[in-house]
Amino acid sequence: MEPLQPQLQDLVDKLAPVVEEAQATLLTVSPDKIALRSGCQRDAEGRFHLTFLGQEYLISPDDFTVRRADSGAETPTFLSSIILTYLATADGTTPSGRLVGFRDLPDGMFYAVAFQGYTGLRLVRELRGGIAALRRAAESLGGRPLDLGDAGYSFQVLPHVLLALVYWEGDDEFPSQARVLFEDSAAHYMPIYGLALLGSQLVSRVLKAARQ
Repeated sequence: MEPLQPQLQDLVDKLAPVVEEAQATLLTVSPDKIALRSGCQRDAEGRFHLTFLGQEYLISPDDFTVRRADSGAETPTFLSSIILTYLATADGTTPSGRLVGFRDLPDGMFYAVAFQGYTGLRLVRELRGGIAALRRAAESLGGRPLDLGDAGYSFQVLPHVLLALVYWEGDDEFPSQARVLFEDSAAHYMPIYGLALLGSQLVSRVLKAARQ
């Protein structure tokens, strides 16, 4: 996980008390209901299996500790915060398939300008190699092509949270543009500040992959 940009730290701070509540709340809900609402799988030991940005994690139903499935290592607080908040927020709403901008999500208008700054504008500013590099990076991360913009890809970031990245290549008259989009059902699975962090992490992963 890359270090967070300073302007995102307030969003991380908002997740901290939510996580404490999430752990307490999850302990009162039946594991089968949690799995059904969140789209997670459970193994023979009762642990939840969840994939976040292509990496599989295991969550203990006893204390809701989050560990990497491949190494068994406990995850950093930031990652645990996102995953546990997802599990506690998920209400089982069927994903809509309808993509909207961040400002169109509940309470999204408040964060919209800042969100575009550390997602779409950052991608345009830091991407090297244009559309070819973006396509290579997106496909390496499991992105599925979309018929949007000059290059568009969807990413199943969490079991029921799909994000899309759309890029328009500029010319002599207009600069390049990029946007991160969400299914309009995303707020049923993560509070708005959590969704903002998901968008930021997606852009960070794409930029990292584009540099390789």
